[in-house]
Amino acid sequence: MKFLDLTIPLGIGTPPWPTYEPLQVKYFKRLAPNGANGQVVTHSNHLGTHMDGEIHFHTPGRDMASLPMDFLVHDAAVVDLSDVCGDYDVYTSKMITDRVEVKDGDILIIHTGYHHFGWDQPTANEVRYMVMHPGPDREFAEFSKDMHLRWIGLDCGSADHPMNTIIREWMPRQTRQAEKVFQKKFGKSIGEFYDDSKYQLMHLEMFPYGIIHAECIGGDLDLILNRRVPVGFFPWRFVDGEASIGRCAAIVDDDDYENLMKKKAELPKTKFGDATNPKHVESLNAISKANLA
Repeated sequence: MKFLDLTIPLGIGTPPWPTYEPLQVKYFKRLAPNGANGQVVTHSNHLGTHMDGEIHFHTPGRDMASLPMDFLVHDAAVVDLSDVCGDYDVYTSKMITDRVEVKDGDILIIHTGYHHFGWDQPTANEVRYMVMHPGPDREFAEFSKDMHLRWIGLDCGSADHPMNTIIREWMPRQTRQAEKVFQKKFGKSIGEFYDDSKYQLMHLEMFPYGIIHAECIGGDLDLILNRRVPVGFFPWRFVDGEASIGRCAAIVDDDDYENLMKKKAELPKTKFGDATNPKHVESLNAISKANLA
């Protein structure tokens, strides 16, 4: 049995969700004269690869310490949507089930491809990563409930469409771009498509059902797309925690791991050594260009 890391690197350059506290690190003692190095770390919980807990948006929900290990580790469907969704697009359950088998009670990991715009990537673009990624509508939320998904993992800044969050007000230039896409594809304004009844539906409508999500998945995710594989997320056993930074990993047998490493050897690497697939970026750029034409 081997573990494939699906976690993005965490450092002072890792962007938190917009307006949240970034990682701050300082030494409070050093080897000379203290005999050991020691650090103090300050940050929000929504930084790097992290899991949103129920009480992030649902007051009577479970804290992070209450999540059992058989909830956090289970069979997962891993799907690639980078060939069908670009900037500001809306994905559907059919796009997912067309590409991978999803079973009742699964974990679902969605590769939008936008981890390629994360801070660790050669094509890094923080605004695109946080503000322009695709997201779902209520149809997908209802699918998630019907399938009793354990939790959902995303390789971008949020499980919600950025234009269905407060980002819509914070980033007016990108909102004007998104408005063109929504008018072109749906014949509706953003405000009509994502009206107040849908606001942050992946948080507000899902957490009361115990369906939470991990955001900013990445690492070697490109190696395991459109297949089923056990996946685990390992947050802190955080009493009263509304979210937690954590480690995410796919669990594969030795032969599978050996084949995945051969595949990785043929791909370019990030500066931290993760596999990265330029074809995903080419696809996203082509779709996005057409969206905004």
